[in-house]
Amino acid sequence: MDYPDYTTEHQKGKHLTYEDYVKIQVRLQDGWSANRIAVKELHCSPNTVRKIIRQGMTPLYHGKVQRFKSKTAWQIHKENRSRSCRTYQAAEKKAFLSYVESHFCGDDKWSLDACVGYALAHNLFDRSEMLCTKTLYNYVELGLLGIKNIDLPQKLHRHTKAKRIRERKRVLGRSIEQRPESVDSREEFGHWEIDEVIGRKSDKDKVLLTMVERKTRNLCVLRLADKSSRSLMEAVRRMEDELGQAFPKVFRSITADNGAENSMLAEIESVTGTPVYFTHPYTSCEKGTIENHNGLIRRFLPKGKRVDSYDEDTILGVELWANGLPRKILGYRTPDEAFEAEMDRIFAV
Repeated sequence: MDYPDYTTEHQKGKHLTYEDYVKIQVRLQDGWSANRIAVKELHCSPNTVRKIIRQGMTPLYHGKVQRFKSKTAWQIHKENRSRSCRTYQAAEKKAFLSYVESHFCGDDKWSLDACVGYALAHNLFDRSEMLCTKTLYNYVELGLLGIKNIDLPQKLHRHTKAKRIRERKRVLGRSIEQRPESVDSREEFGHWEIDEVIGRKSDKDKVLLTMVERKTRNLCVLRLADKSSRSLMEAVRRMEDELGQAFPKVFRSITADNGAENSMLAEIESVTGTPVYFTHPYTSCEKGTIENHNGLIRRFLPKGKRVDSYDEDTILGVELWANGLPRKILGYRTPDEAFEAEMDRIFAV
């Protein structure tokens, strides 16, 4: 049997058909190698042909001869396919799924990955009793968990904004381009990013000053009287008075954006020696840590609602929740645990 006009190529990702198995048998009888059959005849991977040949080797003449039979290989292929179905373990691992739902839907409001990582780090379940993060997200998609896609805060469509180039850029101080590489590596403690979270765009409404330490991801939230540089500086000076001589060790650098409320931040360096770096305009990714934490705060304090409508206990509760959230990047420790360890090291010296 020959196929001089054979031009159909094997479609990538598809299984070979029984006709392809017969072609392998015929070409082997013609003396072709597995590589030649794969390249010239079937247009597939040579390893695929080798595997089929191994599966289809049939003993003949009381086992004295091994010869490839397409029917044998095809039968093995069908048996393997009958067993290659997706299996779900929702019933067998009900205890772990209940644990995930309680921490995700309860007061903790952990992410699915935080639930998995924390359970592993603290040996709450045996590994055989758990599911990985990817499987949990698949179960949400399939409706096997008491969690829906709409309950996942990050599973939303993000619309990028058009890039704007500003001709007259505000320059408040030292550019982020001058920031040392040691700050970017996050290996040294004491480098902070700051920003402000507003409720309504009104001069009379209070705002929240948010600060995040880059290494430990510890969040600090302070209420300011208004969105002015004077209010921000008063909050920074209060922290300076509380920390005293430890302020330069705790605040080794500060990174902020070019908002008008940060116009007086450069004065900190002249008083405490803490350098302040300013990002490029319209480049929030340069201080992505604080932007991500602002997103966590927005889960509880949505845009458009006045900050005055929240009491101090509510704001403190949001801060405690964010700092008690296990983080994968911290080895599933909480920011509170990482921050306290660094502070103990500073004050022990």
